[in-house]
Amino acid sequence: MQKRLRYLFYICVLMPIGLRAQTMADSLVVDTAMLETVGQRSGFKLFDMERRVNMLGIGAANLLDTYLSPEKYKGTEVRLSTQVYRWWKKNPAWWMRHQNMFSFQYASPRADNSNFMGAEYSYSFAMRYEWTPSYNWSVEAGGEGEVAVGFLYSTRNSNNPAQAKARLNVGPSAAAAFRFPLFRRQAVVRYEAYVPLLGVMFSPNYGQSYYEIFTRGNYDHNVVPTTVGCAPVLRHQLTLDIALRRFALRVGYMGDMQQASVNNLKYHSYSHLLLIGLVRSIYRK
Repeated sequence: MQKRLRYLFYICVLMPIGLRAQTMADSLVVDTAMLETVGQRSGFKLFDMERRVNMLGIGAANLLDTYLSPEKYKGTEVRLSTQVYRWWKKNPAWWMRHQNMFSFQYASPRADNSNFMGAEYSYSFAMRYEWTPSYNWSVEAGGEGEVAVGFLYSTRNSNNPAQAKARLNVGPSAAAAFRFPLFRRQAVVRYEAYVPLLGVMFSPNYGQSYYEIFTRGNYDHNVVPTTVGCAPVLRHQLTLDIALRRFALRVGYMGDMQQASVNNLKYHSYSHLLLIGLVRSIYRK
């Protein structure tokens, strides 16, 4: 009789513990499913994910190219950007980002007696390591390389009316993201920055015509090595992503500040752009 009472006591004590363990396991499954859903909607990676971002930027441009004119030109810039983020399969903590950008500029000086028209295409590849201090925070750091070609045309000049642009830069790249609920939806604030340290660029020399460049080649040091000292560049952007059903709506700001002082010529291009775009996450378990 005592043995039966003892067995009954053990059953009464252990049964709630087993039920509680089962409940905790069930809740863990629910939480995992919830996290996967949030990952799909918010654009944050879970398991194997690829993010595609398409953005349109419109804003102000400030241009100076002393080869074409000593005056500063101010006007408008339109920029199209596509980004693809992927994990590195050998180590999911590393992100790879491919970015293509097309920019178009139209500007005038204070006298409003001429115009600059410019266009540029650039491709950049970044590889960054990601830390996740908490579920809400994500920090990335690594390196980035960029190649760009374009032109700047002056409607006033009859001799040497255009300037060709080409550059190759490498330097550190970093990003940080924070996600939070906003109006019952997932939202992500993200900041990215890129500062090239070394590179090469094309530039005519002071007083050198393009006819001389084409006929005599690089006799006057037209391919110039650059550093952060003679050609400082800062490109950064702050964005807000708001999750919708299958996409996330992105709004934000991009600042692209480029300067160069080579071959006795000065050049700068300052862009301040309002961004709007869509973020799509391709999710694979």
